[in-house]
Amino acid sequence: MVRLTILGSGSSGNCAVISTERTTLLLDAGLSAKQICLRLDACGFSLDMLDGILLTHEHQDHTGGIEVLSRKRQVPLFCTALTQETLAGSLGFRKPPIWRLMTTGSAFEFQDLRIESFPVPHDAVDPVGFVIADEESRLGVLSDVGFVTNLIKDRLRNSDSLFIEANYDTQLLENDTKRPWATKQRISSRHGHLSNEQAAELVREIAHPGLSHVVLGHLSDDCNDPVTAARHIRQALDAAGAAEARVVCAERHKPTPTIEVVRRRSAGVSFCVAASTDSAGQMALF
Repeated sequence: MVRLTILGSGSSGNCAVISTERTTLLLDAGLSAKQICLRLDACGFSLDMLDGILLTHEHQDHTGGIEVLSRKRQVPLFCTALTQETLAGSLGFRKPPIWRLMTTGSAFEFQDLRIESFPVPHDAVDPVGFVIADEESRLGVLSDVGFVTNLIKDRLRNSDSLFIEANYDTQLLENDTKRPWATKQRISSRHGHLSNEQAAELVREIAHPGLSHVVLGHLSDDCNDPVTAARHIRQALDAAGAAEARVVCAERHKPTPTIEVVRRRSAGVSFCVAASTDSAGQMALF
């Protein structure tokens, strides 16, 4: 079974662990190497356990810890050729990393996982999303993306759990006084980030009664909030007949408790009552 552990997700850095009984991969490495190691340890992992690092794109908040991590322990870096070329020229690796190049739109086998990449619209050289699966479970991953294409919907459909971006609330972004107009335009453009509304529309179109979790990542610290983001997704799930699926907002400054990517065996009725904090301190879980 595939498991997802978010070490941290937000504009300041993004990093998660994809794990099975046989395999442990980092999904992006945008936190500092020190924080990645500390949070791995807090979640029962270690740097020595890593089998590789899977990269969505080259931006700093997804790759900032890679160079130091590569010095500490060389593990394969899985990315596209254009992403590899950009990172090799910008990060100044002291020791050449082990590159494992992917072709966008293709799938490959790695140990007990099948990993399929697909193109997404974002202002990076060759950004991708992923479908990561084993014999029991299927996880759909959609990180930074400006708008949802039909191809994205097709690839994420039938996922047992989803890890998707919900970066900003439209009204909060419009009212923000700290960001210049050009930055707001970039965020909301077709090569920027997904709003709560866009993420909810995607969920509404692809959700199914067997969907287990929708994990929301990359929430803006000041142009979004977990309660608002989760409410949008909860409404979309209920409208799509996926009332039992749980909504989780990934934490920015600490790990989010591990979820098991498993298809629900039965569908029932559940109601969204309010955002709450569970015993692990996890926010906005419905």
